[in-house]
Amino acid sequence: MIFKRRNDSSRKSLSLTHKLIISYVLLTVIPMALLGLLAYSQYTSSIEKEVGKYTPRLLKQVNNNIENEIRKLEALPNLVYNSSDVMTILRESEETTQSKRLRDKYIVESYLTRTYLRNHTDNILGVFLISKNRVFSSTTLPYENFGFHDGSLPYLNSLSKVGSMEVVLSSQINLTFEGSPSYFMLIKEITDFDNRKKLGTIYIVVDVTFIEQFAKDLLHEKDAEVWMMTKDGMIIYHSDRSKIGTVDRRIDKYPILNGSFTIKKNGERLLVSLNESSVLPWVMAHSMPIKNLTETTDLVRNVTILIFIAFALITTAISIFFAMNVTRPLNNLSKMMKEVEKGDLSINIPVHSNDEVGQLAKSFNSMLMEIRELIKQKYNVELKQKTAELYALQSQINPHFMYNTLETISMSVEEEKTEDVVTMLTLLGRMLRYSLNNKDKLVTIRNELQHIEDYLRIQKFRFEERLHFEIEKEEKLLEYYIPKFVLQPIIENSIKYGLEKQRELKVKISVCEEHPDLILTVLDSGPGIAKEKLEELNERLMADPMLGRDSGIGIINVNARITMIFGDQYRLSITSHVNKGTMIKIRIPKINAYQANQLLLKGGGD
Repeated sequence: MIFKRRNDSSRKSLSLTHKLIISYVLLTVIPMALLGLLAYSQYTSSIEKEVGKYTPRLLKQVNNNIENEIRKLEALPNLVYNSSDVMTILRESEETTQSKRLRDKYIVESYLTRTYLRNHTDNILGVFLISKNRVFSSTTLPYENFGFHDGSLPYLNSLSKVGSMEVVLSSQINLTFEGSPSYFMLIKEITDFDNRKKLGTIYIVVDVTFIEQFAKDLLHEKDAEVWMMTKDGMIIYHSDRSKIGTVDRRIDKYPILNGSFTIKKNGERLLVSLNESSVLPWVMAHSMPIKNLTETTDLVRNVTILIFIAFALITTAISIFFAMNVTRPLNNLSKMMKEVEKGDLSINIPVHSNDEVGQLAKSFNSMLMEIRELIKQKYNVELKQKTAELYALQSQINPHFMYNTLETISMSVEEEKTEDVVTMLTLLGRMLRYSLNNKDKLVTIRNELQHIEDYLRIQKFRFEERLHFEIEKEEKLLEYYIPKFVLQPIIENSIKYGLEKQRELKVKISVCEEHPDLILTVLDSGPGIAKEKLEELNERLMADPMLGRDSGIGIINVNARITMIFGDQYRLSITSHVNKGTMIKIRIPKINAYQANQLLLKGGGD
């Protein structure tokens, strides 16, 4: 009872948040972990079964290939019968002269070389033919310990039989080759079919690497082993060369000779697959650690772990969400107040209840709405002021220019210069139409330059040879858009101050590309600007365009319009030297027709 009371007390002392989190962990994380472990176990088990079915089929194919190769080798001893010279030598007595023995040796060994080493498989290391105490040999590598004198002949105890041939392993005899290659030897007697007498014995030495060529696809896995053995366990070939000639003593414990099963070796589980040859008295075997199979499932395992972690995080987040549900409205309200403190006034706090938190949220929303309304009102007032100022700038340049132009036309009428009057009236009419069209806040460079050219031509009628101008432009840039009337105030200043102090003035307007922007340049040969005045102008150009603008100075207003439309990185720059002229550069982004429309829709062109 005491322990029960203590447990009840401990449970009651837990907060609701902790209880919910513990419940969600018990209901989600642990079952998901068990499910993932079961899925991984089942998947690896299925992989083991599939490999257990697939590997014996590969072993069977290897056995078939080896059987085909052995069949080819089995026919090789009979090639001796194709040479009448060799058969004659084998029938002859061994008692002959030294020169005859050397000649016979040359004939037989030459035939062995041509027949077995050159015209057939590369797996043959050598061929030996013994007849009446004579040894004829042809090998691809130098060899030792084959003959009567060293006691290596005859070979009586063969390992097994392949058809009509005996098979002897390299571990059973003394014969060695340079480089110590592993091999087995096929032995067959040569019989004279005419009298059924034994003429000799042929020994064909075969490199076991030809088995490796067929079994290489089974050795891709790490720590995998492939070997061929007799039914008694004697290993004919092994991927580990040191085991060739040894005995696989586990063969008696293998449950089957065709199929797959698992064994334990040195504490490690191995998957062993066997296939018994249907023709040869041999068994093809393959083994690999079970852990290699699980390595191939790493991707599945990793994905399972990632999915488990994701679901664990989601379910934990859900538990925390419910546990913190009471305090969340206050936390959200606090976060949104901090966003408002940073300047984001577009926030609207959702109200989901009528409690104290809900009432506070309603009051805060009302306050934000009132602030936004006040800002909007102030913005509209400033926008109207800006628009009025820009229109004033546009109309400001008209009265003086109109008066001077009409006076020039009047003088031309008095002087009966009819053509000049018609030209000036045409230019003036086109300029007025351009000026009165207030809907186009952004215009193409082509139209703006046309307007400037009309303006300078009229001024040319007035000042005649005192004024010279040049407009340099690239055709590909003329369809980009710029703010209306950005050039005329600058050119007006150049003409006004230039011709006041000089007899003659040259004005050059150019439009060029400076990636990724456009540069509009107005260069005049006027008196220039004093250093102090130039510094003051540049300071005003670098100041905030929304503050302290003087509508009486056209250049300042043009700069303010450009920076308000495109941003602070786009503005005017002035370079001037006294008595050397002034150059004003305007940097403007490339704006095509679509971008100009989007800018106007956003209000940037107003």
